[in-house]
Amino acid sequence: MLQWKKKILKSVGLFFCLAITFTFLQNGTSPGLFTQGQQKVSRSQMLSTQKRDSYRVPDGFWETKLKHDPTEATPTAELQPTEWDIHSTNCSANWNLSKTEWYRSMEPHFQQFVLYRHCRYFPLIINNQQKCSGDIELLIVVKSIITQHDRREVIRKTWGKEREIDGKKVRTLFLLGTAMREEERANYQKLLEFENIIYGDILQWDFLDSFFNLTLKEVHFLKWMDIYCKNVKYIFKGDDDVFVKPDNIIEYLDGKDQPDLFVGDILKNARPIRRKDNKYYIPTALYNKTLYPPYAGGGGFLMAGSLIKKLHRASETLELYPIDDVFLGMCLEVIKVSPVIHEGFKTFGIVRNKNSKMNKDPCFYKHMLVVHKLLPDELLHMWELVHSNLTCTRKINILLY
Repeated sequence: MLQWKKKILKSVGLFFCLAITFTFLQNGTSPGLFTQGQQKVSRSQMLSTQKRDSYRVPDGFWETKLKHDPTEATPTAELQPTEWDIHSTNCSANWNLSKTEWYRSMEPHFQQFVLYRHCRYFPLIINNQQKCSGDIELLIVVKSIITQHDRREVIRKTWGKEREIDGKKVRTLFLLGTAMREEERANYQKLLEFENIIYGDILQWDFLDSFFNLTLKEVHFLKWMDIYCKNVKYIFKGDDDVFVKPDNIIEYLDGKDQPDLFVGDILKNARPIRRKDNKYYIPTALYNKTLYPPYAGGGGFLMAGSLIKKLHRASETLELYPIDDVFLGMCLEVIKVSPVIHEGFKTFGIVRNKNSKMNKDPCFYKHMLVVHKLLPDELLHMWELVHSNLTCTRKINILLY
């Protein structure tokens, strides 16, 4: 009888051990996580780089991010991903920086930026990889924000209209993040999804559309292009408040075979702005050099599609920088490509004097490649003038540059 009881106890003990083992295997949890010595990460620290800009956002928004699956795909250096491989937001602040004198010397919004700038990639909310099917001569890529639907509509009716020019395919994409204000986010997101159903020309990622996050938009676009767009010959990338003449761009590119082509309104020997009241102010602690590398300023630039992979690789060797135009100039410096200035790109209007009649003369716009900047009504009006039965007294040979 005693021996029979011992067998029962052994069987129960074995079953209990197996149950515990199966539970750990099923949950994928190490027993060490239950010890008191395990350091816990607070929910307030599990923030994405969305919170690194100077805009204040209700904490509730960051709480919703924690409901995502915390597993994030890790890109490998050996394998080129065949699809977007970031599926969740899982980013903690680098609090070690807060102990340094370098960190404490900066203004709060720059401190926030550096705490999260190691968070480089975020999930893709809306994708339209079919835009890159077939051979594309010119891909027009427009930086936009979710609230500016009116600008996207005017661009689709004017210079962003998809068509063929002399048998060469022109396609358009808009790059977006998410709405800044939490109370607007859900409604604007539904409107954007409906807009995308109609046009199918939106790329959207899960980070806030703020000024500092424009650099995120740049690196996300480079990564996306490297994955999905192998057959794009040239790319125009610009803002949503510019006038562009795609026919002139195609004419300019005709017969060119420059794999490192990068043209625009190039700023050379530009100095970092140290005035704190300026939008582009940069503290010495963040950038202590006297000059920026050459970069394309304001409005947009034109580049060869063959540069995408090089720029993507270069971007991953650099720390993110708050000014996206300058950051791309840093990438060009890494790959030893010198951007070329072109007189057809006008950053500050046809002339810098805003009151000059030349800035409203359609005969000048007719011969330009890019002019910055115009509001939607101004853009539509100028486009109609340029494409009307226009008589100009002289031809401006911009395309010869």
